[in-house]
Amino acid sequence: MAAVSTVSQDILNPQLQIEGSARLNGVLQVSGAKNSALVLMTAALLCPEPVELCNVPNLTDIAGMVEILQTLGVRVQRDGDRMVLDASTLTSHEPPYQLVNSLRASFFSIGSLLGRLGHAKVPLPGGCRIGARPVVEHIRGLKSLGAHVTVEHGVVSASVPGTKKRLKGASIVLDCPSVGATETILMAAVLAEGTTTIENAAQEPEVQDLANMLVAMGADISGAGGPLITIHGVDQLHSVSSAYPVIPDRIEAGTFLIAAAITRSSLRVEPVVADHLSSVLQKLRDCGCKLDIDDLGITITPGDIQAVDITTQPFPGFPTDLQAPFMALMTTAKGTSVISEKIYENRLQHVAELQRMGASIRVEGSTAIVEGVVQLSAAPVTGSDLRASAAMVIAGLAAHGTTSVSGLKHLDRGYDRIESKLTAVGARLERNLA
Repeated sequence: MAAVSTVSQDILNPQLQIEGSARLNGVLQVSGAKNSALVLMTAALLCPEPVELCNVPNLTDIAGMVEILQTLGVRVQRDGDRMVLDASTLTSHEPPYQLVNSLRASFFSIGSLLGRLGHAKVPLPGGCRIGARPVVEHIRGLKSLGAHVTVEHGVVSASVPGTKKRLKGASIVLDCPSVGATETILMAAVLAEGTTTIENAAQEPEVQDLANMLVAMGADISGAGGPLITIHGVDQLHSVSSAYPVIPDRIEAGTFLIAAAITRSSLRVEPVVADHLSSVLQKLRDCGCKLDIDDLGITITPGDIQAVDITTQPFPGFPTDLQAPFMALMTTAKGTSVISEKIYENRLQHVAELQRMGASIRVEGSTAIVEGVVQLSAAPVTGSDLRASAAMVIAGLAAHGTTSVSGLKHLDRGYDRIESKLTAVGARLERNLA
């Protein structure tokens, strides 16, 4: 494997030109889950031996995490979708502000650094500007484990008092089932003395994936995927016996299924773990789609699309990351749908761009009322965040004419080779410079 370069190329104002109204046909391949891969990469900090991952997506967020880990002294090698992270050379506990500020998931390294080294100094995170997304729960959990934590000038400093520099198990009850807080505490607790319990834990598949990899590395964890996780601390972790596979990206899979629905196209999407998308699959059935599900993937056959209501909720509820793409679908449905965003307060920024394409939507607080139209019309639009960008692409696939989508820096954070994947099943789109 070749060493990963930290050199990045800046491409000025790229746009996707999408010629709409094309029917899709064939098989869409789903990459590994971004939100899981990023956390598994930070979990490698806990291990003094090399950790190998496979099914790692090729995304700008992944490249950003590689840069952050390299600044900490981690050796990273990548070959296709396989990645080896060697934290035996971990030399720093302080990732640089300019990198952490652009990638929220990098903050989760505070749990691994604290558990492994006994101290960490991590800037408050950045990422998509879709809401406050505070880290109060992370900090409170680390304090419960015995860490001394301060926040000054936008930097969180944490240390473990005493000569052993080892956290101590504790009973922790989260005020809300935060995915990030659950993952941070989980990583901090695996090397702590004694037993830790996390009540009201996040139940997302990405949390389960993290726990499964840690167990493969020698951790003692039970209950992940439910509201109560129990961690019995161990002295040290070891490398996984073979490359650990990142789970398929449920959000990418859901996006592709919605793309099939909005273009009224029969399409196969794989690999998909159907249980990771149960709420989304039910809404697709409710709005008129036939779904054939097997162990590998899902074949969707849309019917006459009818309006349905959705409310975003923590897993296993409807995921906030698919709210914008599903709203794009509802703009073309028969009837009126009510879409309520209950996770992030600023996640309706795509409404104005959909309206530019002829959608009939009105917003009341954190709720959008969508009246379906016969067809969307092409327009120049901009994605304000990752999932809004995906919604623009989906809307462009169905619109009459050629849609220009800007804001691709967001899209590239979460969708691996989306143009080539969609082109392979009949979509007409290409990336151009503005």
